[in-house]
Amino acid sequence: MNCDNRTNINKLPSNSAMSVQVATAPVVSVSAQSDKLRYSFFRSVEAAGEDWDLAAPVHDLFLQRRYLSIVEANPPLGMRFGYLVFYKGDAPVGVALCQIKYFKGDDNIADLDVADNAKDPCFFNGLAKWFKRWVAGKAAADILICGNMLLTGEHGYHFDYKKVEPLTAVELLEKALDEVVDIMGREGVKMPVILVKDIAPEHRNQGMELVKKGFTEFEIQPNMVLHLPFPDFEGYLSAMSTKYRTRAKRASKKLEGIEKRELTLVEIQRELPRIYALYKEVAKNAGFNMVDLNEHYLFALKRDFGEHFKMFAYYLDGRMEAFYTVICNGDELEAHFLGYDKAHNHDRQLYLNILYDIVRFGLECKCHSIVFARTALEIKSSVGAVAHDLYCYLRHQNSIANKFAGTILDYLKPVEEWQPRHPFKED
Repeated sequence: MNCDNRTNINKLPSNSAMSVQVATAPVVSVSAQSDKLRYSFFRSVEAAGEDWDLAAPVHDLFLQRRYLSIVEANPPLGMRFGYLVFYKGDAPVGVALCQIKYFKGDDNIADLDVADNAKDPCFFNGLAKWFKRWVAGKAAADILICGNMLLTGEHGYHFDYKKVEPLTAVELLEKALDEVVDIMGREGVKMPVILVKDIAPEHRNQGMELVKKGFTEFEIQPNMVLHLPFPDFEGYLSAMSTKYRTRAKRASKKLEGIEKRELTLVEIQRELPRIYALYKEVAKNAGFNMVDLNEHYLFALKRDFGEHFKMFAYYLDGRMEAFYTVICNGDELEAHFLGYDKAHNHDRQLYLNILYDIVRFGLECKCHSIVFARTALEIKSSVGAVAHDLYCYLRHQNSIANKFAGTILDYLKPVEEWQPRHPFKED
């Protein structure tokens, strides 16, 4: 086993298989003005070590080694990892997270799972569904993802733009991702698709550089974010119109007889089977699901993050009926994974109450905003969250297949019809 943590790819024989600890450090010249820019590819975040720490953003917990080590040690089903560190001279100036995930369209898109004998009253709708199933069935491969499938938002890469120009940085990123595909291909892992996930509108010019390199830009559901200019939860309710304030109070009354409490590490460990079952009940009904959460991931977050991670649960007659988790990421609160018993959701309004309780917690912690992520867009807008568009970029390594990437994405994208709600009084 080769345990060298930074091996130059050019020094390896063409048939060399590298161990999980190996990092490759090809030197890539981007332009005449940036001869000193290069990157290294690591198989574990611990191998990236202090170089990763020096280049990772201090404001984003989700790109720091502390968090990534937890995900790596408790990976979603079928997911592997890689880490790119970018250098200017000997100084680390950027990082990028790589997740490698096997994706089969008809296994990941829930609305394709319909009975074979189901008849659509409209011929064209039926034809469209058949074609969608056929296209999804053909979409199966290992995908190289620059980003984090467990999160929504810009948690894929970061550069110090005081030391490297943004467009130069994204050009270097594209070259590095190509090199990762080549490295893995020589080991027998074929990754015909590269996905760069979640670029915000203010950084869309970087995405346009990827488009110039053959990537297709697309959007899926937006990120739902609630900004918190309110002094406390009562102030939040007071800012609502009468209709939505009444709705919030009515939902709270539905929880009579329900015990709510924060779980300790010991309680989380004891309740793990129930927690996972409730999570799976919600996850299996999502329109698009590329992540099958590791059963021990949430426990590991509590164990290693302490007060930065919180889990709250709802109990009825001593049995957990729902839970939700949050992570404090600077002045931003991340609404992380949750689960609930769908049999009690309607009469107890469990999901709506979870959203209100997350708002309450965010206000108590003096957070500036709450990231509610994708899915369930309408109900999240009813508590005040607003849609923030995010752009994704995909390229198939086969030039002919890549020409049809946009068409295929249109068929594979989940569609959620929703009406934005406006719960707050107009100024």
